[in-house]
Amino acid sequence: MPSQITNYQCPSCNGPLHYDGNSGALVCDYCGRKYSANEIESYYSLKDQQAIEAHQAAEDKKTDAEQEEWDFSSITGEWGKDGEVRQYNCPSCGAELILDANTAATSCPYCGNPTIVPSQLSGMLKPDYVIPFKYDKKQAVDALKRYYKGKYFLPKAFHDENHLEEIKGLYAPFWLYDGAIAGDLVFHATKVSSYRAGNEEVTTTDHYTVNRSGMVSFERVPADASSKLPDPHMDSIEPYDYSELKPFSTGYLPGYMADKYDIDAMSQIERIATRERNTVRSAITSTVIGYSTASVQSERYRIIPGKVHYALLPVWLLTTNWNGDRYVFAMNGQTGKLIGDLPVDKKRFWLTAFLGANDVAWVGLLLSFFL
Repeated sequence: MPSQITNYQCPSCNGPLHYDGNSGALVCDYCGRKYSANEIESYYSLKDQQAIEAHQAAEDKKTDAEQEEWDFSSITGEWGKDGEVRQYNCPSCGAELILDANTAATSCPYCGNPTIVPSQLSGMLKPDYVIPFKYDKKQAVDALKRYYKGKYFLPKAFHDENHLEEIKGLYAPFWLYDGAIAGDLVFHATKVSSYRAGNEEVTTTDHYTVNRSGMVSFERVPADASSKLPDPHMDSIEPYDYSELKPFSTGYLPGYMADKYDIDAMSQIERIATRERNTVRSAITSTVIGYSTASVQSERYRIIPGKVHYALLPVWLLTTNWNGDRYVFAMNGQTGKLIGDLPVDKKRFWLTAFLGANDVAWVGLLLSFFL
């Protein structure tokens, strides 16, 4: 049986609603009326229940079709049995939609209305928090164009000839980790001093063993929870402003896609631990001062686990095509920070490297491009 999905429509004119990041409200595309997310979610919760009951009643009245003259033996009905895809009915136009099993919000390809799949967000799958989009699609495209500018090694033709294949606003699933990490580090440090003895300059080096311990608490360290999202891109568009975290409501989803997690929280623990070890290592190392040199000889860390939160964070994903290659860009839908892959004009790069290999400014330019 197809599962029920929800389109949030204007209570006044039945036009489609979309979440507007500028006003922080759901806005009707037709009459322009505005509603709060909680207002619309409450208003339509009863309608959703009535739609489910009506659908079930209709299913109970169906009879088996006459199939005596046709051979249906090659149709097994096994597609989607493994959970990779699911079937849903659009309540606006009645179309049956086939969606990825992790998709929680999308748009109907027939009537264009934003579509929400509440069953994907119920129970354990329901996020704790959401950060609404602040940047819309036009702003994302403009940010991408600005991103091209000033890239010295970007092929000149790329800016004019690349084609924007796809752009989608996605509420991406993230795990947010609280906790602390304690570190014990032992450093080998030296102090170097020089003095003159007659016509000779004498240099002495004193060696020290330096012990340092410390603890760093952390809150809501993010790790994306979707295997389809590129981790380097998601890490690079951080940070998010958590002061704008809101209790989750499906009222923020219309007009955007949303995925639920397919990577469990426990499998990301080592990734979070690595980030926090680097943080506490850097913090403790910064306290070893007054020495000529200092290097870590041994280190030990202990993770103190805390609470894990589940949140949907706004991401714009943009894909372009140029010379048969695809380039993926990601933009923080709250702050506008954008990162992505760019092609390199190899002739210009190697010519610059050859002509300016001994020029500090050129070497700096080369490094800044790759960084």
